[in-house]
Amino acid sequence: MDAASSPGSTPFVLLHGGRHGGWCWRRVATLLRQDGHEVYTPTLTGLGDRSHLLSPQIGLGTHIQDLVATFTYDDIRDAVLVGHSYGGMVVTGAMEVVSDRVKTVVLLDALVPRDGESVFDLNGESRAAAMTALADEHGDSWYIPPADASRYGVTDPDDVAWANSRMTAQPLKTYQDRIGATDRLWRHPGMFVECVPSSLEPHLLERARARSATDPRFHYRVLQTSHNAMVTDPKAVVELLFEARDLA
Repeated sequence: MDAASSPGSTPFVLLHGGRHGGWCWRRVATLLRQDGHEVYTPTLTGLGDRSHLLSPQIGLGTHIQDLVATFTYDDIRDAVLVGHSYGGMVVTGAMEVVSDRVKTVVLLDALVPRDGESVFDLNGESRAAAMTALADEHGDSWYIPPADASRYGVTDPDDVAWANSRMTAQPLKTYQDRIGATDRLWRHPGMFVECVPSSLEPHLLERARARSATDPRFHYRVLQTSHNAMVTDPKAVVELLFEARDLA
């Protein structure tokens, strides 16, 4: 990555998806830092390196507070905020508080709710039922056990082993909780990146495409890599992040 590609240092806040942690951004963060940028990779409560805090009480609101606190305590401003997968739910909620600190939002194959929607609402009844059954059978009825990275399209054996050694459980409540207001995310400049093949339901991709067709400040891009693009194609992710930074 050529330092000349960026005229100044832009803070990048990279938020992971479900059952992941800040660790999953390691390759992307390294490239961004080599280019002279500040990079923040917070881990949500109960996941990753904060898995020792896992409890049934952790919900979507807890994770939204985590992200807001990152902006507040690190005094982050004029940032590119990136949410992957479940992280899109958290980003959407946090934007109601931190939108004035965010230059551009990037939604990397991410869930993007409207007012009052939950992860289960977005994923549909069959997927919600399957996740609930998984929690009932293997998670004491309140957490979803760690996933295998191959489920997200990671195929390299070393990458699968690396990711699987870091995957952690996810509180079921985070998928059940309904989000509050979402207006600020939907009005903010941003980019949606569809990974092919995507893990999202088709109607969610259509929702993002429809916005890009009517909102000149919102852009839709397609990346030919796995859902876990930050692991399988970090250079391509970084290029899109630079594009998003320069759109605003």
